[in-house]
Amino acid sequence: MNKLKCECGHVNPEGTILCEACGKPVEGNQHLDGNDRTKILNMRYEGSARRSKTYHQSFIDKTWNFFSSVKIGVILIIIALVASGIGTIFPQEMYLPEEATNRDPAIFYEDWYGLVGKIYYQLGFHELYSSWWYLILIALIGVSLVVCSIDRFVPLYRALNLQQPKRHHTFLSRQRFFSKTDVVTKNEKELLIERLKKSRYKIVNKDGNILAEKNRFSR
Repeated sequence: MNKLKCECGHVNPEGTILCEACGKPVEGNQHLDGNDRTKILNMRYEGSARRSKTYHQSFIDKTWNFFSSVKIGVILIIIALVASGIGTIFPQEMYLPEEATNRDPAIFYEDWYGLVGKIYYQLGFHELYSSWWYLILIALIGVSLVVCSIDRFVPLYRALNLQQPKRHHTFLSRQRFFSKTDVVTKNEKELLIERLKKSRYKIVNKDGNILAEKNRFSR
């Protein structure tokens, strides 16, 4: 990925919506005009860059974007479920009864199950779970799961590991919950930190700025 440098000096991957260090919206990536600049920030994946949302030109990009789609993954799973269901209507060739062991499977399926059995055999459902197209389908589901996970997990993991106590004022003011107090005494600040610790928050105190978080793993 290409790099974008924020005014705070941090270098972000191309496609980053919020600076990984200070949280300032990256110029041009929020697509905000006028009053939209006061709206809540897009905090999905902490504003970090997802490859599927950044690159669309090369064959590799298009292949990655195809498999990173949850919709595609669900469709592949539904197709596999339907095919698997059809494969259980009649017994697979390896599980045919003893009287069929010395007979041509094509004739057996037609004799026992009629026209439906003949079609069932001709479509290859008699050896469904070892057929090349079914194995490819399962492999595609596996690729989809891996790509979907990497496309979402890596940027989020990176963003959460780069959490900084000091944040840009725009980042703070455009959160879902935000309040501002003009004057805070040292005792009030220490009391706040103490109460957060009692609530099992992990506290990071850097240059007078405080970050309190818990249950990061749930993200």
